[in-house]
Amino acid sequence: MAAISARSDGVDFVIRMEDLDRVTSSVDHERRQLDDLAALGVVSDVSVVRQSERFDLYRAAIDRLSTAGLVYECFCTRREIRVEIESAASAPHAHLADGAYPGTCRDLTDAERAERRTAGRRPALRLRSDGTVIAFDDLVVGRYEGVVDDVVLARADGVPAYNLAVVIDDALQGVSQVVRGDDLVSSTPRQIHLQHLLGLPTPAYGHVPLVLGPTGERLAKRDGAVTLRDLSARGLSAVAVRDALAASLGLTALGPTDDPVGVWADEWHLSRVSRQPAEVSQLGLDT
Repeated sequence: MAAISARSDGVDFVIRMEDLDRVTSSVDHERRQLDDLAALGVVSDVSVVRQSERFDLYRAAIDRLSTAGLVYECFCTRREIRVEIESAASAPHAHLADGAYPGTCRDLTDAERAERRTAGRRPALRLRSDGTVIAFDDLVVGRYEGVVDDVVLARADGVPAYNLAVVIDDALQGVSQVVRGDDLVSSTPRQIHLQHLLGLPTPAYGHVPLVLGPTGERLAKRDGAVTLRDLSARGLSAVAVRDALAASLGLTALGPTDDPVGVWADEWHLSRVSRQPAEVSQLGLDT
């Protein structure tokens, strides 16, 4: 969908490897992803950027925010954060980001920080946001307003965090439109706030519904054959998968063709996207 939207608007389509986590990322995994996309007719118009090769850029941005007094150390464990979130009240007029941090370590004293270090805890770095509210007009969802929590900028192991990395990369790559799953819409106010603080441009955003598995949850490995390789093993060609996905967007099935993205771009606009998620059974890919 993002590739079709880019072609329709006459701009480059960008594929980026968001491989910040070295444990879960691999060259083989990257190659399979790119090969699968190419089989569906989706290729990047520019060289593929790997976030794992850009840590210096992200750390420089963190240094800028730190110099401005907007960064603090957080020693919370995931369990402690979860307990705090479960006991916190929701904001009355704006969405809270998924997993919004309640500010537990925001105002620790020097002695309290030293005590946690002595106990062997390594701190993550968080942004001091002071509950900023960000509103934007999404190309699919419409008007969306969210409270920016003290988002993580770098994990306790020193790895830069996703929300910071994509902000830097979008700016450096000249990204003017971001089309992605609506599971990330609640993180967008965080990213826009970081763009404002760092003096970076804000692209247009379009958040599209996810494909759901048979249980109504987000389609995942637990649902069985969900990769192109899995579906191929069950007798579904890449062209059949591509046309099934296109049909869910109201696009015409093309069969074998050299440039499906170019053909579909002529009849495409994000306004055609339904706000309702599609179930995998509706795509005819669960056979």
